[in-house]
Amino acid sequence: MPAVRSVLVVGAGAAGCAAAILLARAGVEVEVVEARPGTSGAGSGITLQGNALRVLRDLGVWPAVQARGYAFDSLGLRAPDPAGTLLAEVPDVRTGGEDLPATLGMSRPELAGILLDRAAEVGAKVRFGVSVTGLTQDRDGVDVRFSDGGSGRYDLVVGADGIRSWTRRAIGVDAEPVGTGMGIWRVHVPRPADVVRTDLTYGGPCHIAGYCPTGEDSAYAYLVEDVQDRSGLSRQEQVAVVRDLAGAYHGPWDAIRESLTDATPVNYTRFETHLVEGPWHRGRVVLVGDAVHSCPPTIAQGAAQALEDSAVLAELLTGAQEFSEDLLVAYADRRRDRARQVVDASVQIGRWMLEHAPREEADVPGLLRRVSALVAVPA
Repeated sequence: MPAVRSVLVVGAGAAGCAAAILLARAGVEVEVVEARPGTSGAGSGITLQGNALRVLRDLGVWPAVQARGYAFDSLGLRAPDPAGTLLAEVPDVRTGGEDLPATLGMSRPELAGILLDRAAEVGAKVRFGVSVTGLTQDRDGVDVRFSDGGSGRYDLVVGADGIRSWTRRAIGVDAEPVGTGMGIWRVHVPRPADVVRTDLTYGGPCHIAGYCPTGEDSAYAYLVEDVQDRSGLSRQEQVAVVRDLAGAYHGPWDAIRESLTDATPVNYTRFETHLVEGPWHRGRVVLVGDAVHSCPPTIAQGAAQALEDSAVLAELLTGAQEFSEDLLVAYADRRRDRARQVVDASVQIGRWMLEHAPREEADVPGLLRRVSALVAVPA
C-alpha cells in the first residue's frame, strides 16, 4: 500500500496531472480540482527537453505526445541580417536518454489534453471550475472546503496551482515571484516548411527571436524584449507590435510574419522567477511545480522541472508503507538544489542579455552544457 490513500491535487497543469497519474496508477484515490472552467483550445507552444520526455514516457503518454508533437535533435543559430543567415546547427544533448529525441515542440493545449485523458484513464477524478477556499489540517489529514460549497477530507493535498499559487499562500510559505526585466511575445502560426527545429537569433530590436515547430502544420514563434507595459492593447494592436518587431528578422521569419492576421492569438508574459528556499510543505500540504519554483523560459526547463517534482514526490509516496512528513522533507531535499541550478541558469542568461555582457563574460554555451549534464541524470 502507498503511504497515502486519498490525495487532493490543486491544479490540472502538467505538474498536477503528472502527480495525479502516478498516484492513481498506484492505487491512490485521487481528486483534481482546477479553477479554470475547462481546458482551453487557445495557447501557444511548449518546448520539451529530453528530461521532460523521460517523465512523460513514465506517465504512459509518450506515444501520444510523439504522434502530436514535432521532435528534433539540434538547435539552429541565425544572424539578424537581411537573409536570416543560418550561422550554425548545433547537435542538442539527449537529456532523456538515447532512445528519446533531444527536444520536442507541441501545442500546450494538446499536451494538456493528453495528460488529462491519461489521468482519467488511470482513475483520477478531475473537476473544473472549482477552487479551494479553505484548508484545515491535523496530524491525520486535511479538511478542504471548495468554492462550490462542497468539502472533503484527504490524507494529503498537493498544491500544483502555479506561479500565483493560492495553496502556497494559504499554508504560509512566503515566496512571491519577482520580475527579471524581460517580456516575451508568443504567437501560434502555421509551420513554414523550413522550420524543422528551434532556431534562435540574438540581436536586433529583441534580445531573442526564436521559433519552434509544434506539429506537422503548426509552430510557435517568440520575441523577447525589455519588459514594458503592454496592457490595454487590442488584439490588432498586439499583432501590429509583433509584426513590427519581427520585421527585423528574416529567413523563416518572413513566412511567419506574413502568416500573422488581426485574428492571430497573441500572448505577452513578463519573465518572473522564485524559489522556495525553506520547506516545500506544511504538515500534509506539499507544493510542486511553479507553485514552489519558477524560471524564465530561456533554457526551456520550466515544464521539465515541474514534471520531475511530481515524479519524485510520487515515487517517495508510493514507495513507503506509512505517511511521515519525512517523506516530504526528502522530496524537497532531493529536488531543491537541482531546481535552484536550473532557475539560476535561466535568470543568468537573461541578466547577461540585459547587461549586454561581453561575449567572454557571457559563457552561455558553457552554462547550457552544465545544465544539460545536470538534467541528463534522472531526478
